[in-house]
Amino acid sequence: MPSGIDFRIDFQDPDEADRWHAINDGVMGGVSQGGMQTAAGTGVFTGRLSLEHGGGFASVRREPGDPALGDARGMRLHVRGDGRTYQLRLRTDRLFEGAAYRARFTTTGEWQSLDLDWGDFEAVFRGRRLEDAPPLAPQDIRQLGFLIADRREGEFRLEIASLEALA
Repeated sequence: MPSGIDFRIDFQDPDEADRWHAINDGVMGGVSQGGMQTAAGTGVFTGRLSLEHGGGFASVRREPGDPALGDARGMRLHVRGDGRTYQLRLRTDRLFEGAAYRARFTTTGEWQSLDLDWGDFEAVFRGRRLEDAPPLAPQDIRQLGFLIADRREGEFRLEIASLEALA
């Protein structure tokens, strides 16, 4: 079993984008569009956010395989965005369906290395904090993803060079 500090997702593999699945607000009647592509060795989470029909989010998700993240202290992202606020979302079996642990980050238009400690993640359901949720147990992470839900209509673009365990 790999060490938690060896966990890394990068987009040098041209098939990496195929491992990500879009879950947009169409599941609730909205019309936002979003998805993951690869371009020049980076993942590109891109689309258009719409507030029509009560919508307002776009997301992509991926199963991390067997990450064994119990020894890590968090996740490191190497990203370049469009100045908007995004979320890294982690799902475990400790929360009910639809709930996740999120950490927000704001992009600057330049490449950024962002360290997100496990304590930066809060349990949420449909944008609301879950007060009585168990703390994030990194060894139980079963899915990870990116979400945008900043209530601003229009195009968005987040480039991801890598996502890795933080030693």
